[in-house]
Formats: sequence, structure tokens, C-alpha cells
Amino acid sequence: MTLPSAPRGRPRDSRAHEAILAATAELLVEVGYAATAIGAVAARAGVGKDTIYRRWSGKAELVYEAVFTETDTMAAPDTGNLTADLAALLDALIQEFTAPAAAAALPGLLADFAAAPVLRTRIRTHFLAPAKAGLAEVFERAVRRGETGADVPVDLILDTLAGAVFFHVGLVGERPAPKLATQLAAIVGRGIEAR
Repeated sequence: MTLPSAPRGRPRDSRAHEAILAATAELLVEVGYAATAIGAVAARAGVGKDTIYRRWSGKAELVYEAVFTETDTMAAPDTGNLTADLAALLDALIQEFTAPAAAAALPGLLADFAAAPVLRTRIRTHFLAPAKAGLAEVFERAVRRGETGADVPVDLILDTLAGAVFFHVGLVGERPAPKLATQLAAIVGRGIEAR
């Protein structure tokens, strides 16, 4: 009789994972992106640096997950209406991009992404692709309700939504008007509605 083998290594501790993400966000606000170091994150989270490097390839990937994945992990909005679903999604993106940690992280993170094609690929593969796949449900429901066609380019629409928020809030530095999410959702929704 053969016994099943035990899993190799220690299982990941979700408390340590969350402590690392929280410590990263706190340090970003306190000292900025450039001064946020893996050693400082490890000390604040109460873990060793090796624990961090086993989970993330480096500071940029850690910062991205700590600051820019809230909307990636949220459930796809389901209001019963495509434009309202898009507005809910956009509102979450706006909240994410206007958070103090995001404002502190964005310039340095963009520079690191520009200098590291491998990092960009990791972010696309590990974070953005699964998030987009989860949000495709919004468009599948809209097709079933007859609000849009099945040929709608979902990836392009999601890039357009995120890009508009990123440009308006992250690059231009505009404080978003209270109706920004609703206005953008109406523009995009009208552009893809069934005719």
C-alpha cells in the first residue's frame, strides 16, 4: 500500500501574505516608492525577506499587488444593466487609483515597468489576464440581455476603461468629478450597445 505523499514545503500563510501587502501599502504612503524596500516591508510585516521573495519577483510586483489589485479580485458587478455595471467597475478603479498608496507608487512603478519587459509580462499574466477573464461575465450577461453583441472586443473595452481612469487620475492628476464613473460608463456603453 502506498501512502499519499505530503505536500512539499510549508503551506502559505494567508495572514503573512496580508501582513506583507498591508506593510507595503503603509510604507508607500509614509516614505514613497523609491524608499520602500523589501527589508523594511519584511520588518514591518514580521516576516523574513525570503518569505517575500518566494511570493513576488521583487518590489515592483509586490507593490502592484498591494496597491492595484483591489478591483482585480472584486466580483463582477451585476446591476442588471451594462452601463450601470460599467459605472460600478469604473467607480472601483477610480477609488483604487486615488488611494494614497497608489498615488505614491505610480510614478516609480511605471518607470520599473518601462525598464523591465519580463516584469510587464508577469503582471499581465498573473494579475491582469485573470482579472479580465473574471470581468468578461459583465459582457456575457449584457449579450444575453440583448444590450450588446457577442462580437464586442471585451479586452479592448476593459483596457479603454482602465486607460481612461489611469490617464485622468494617474497621469494628469485630476481629482475625479463625482460623476466621472457614470460619464465614462455612458460613453462606452453607448459605443457598444446593440443597434
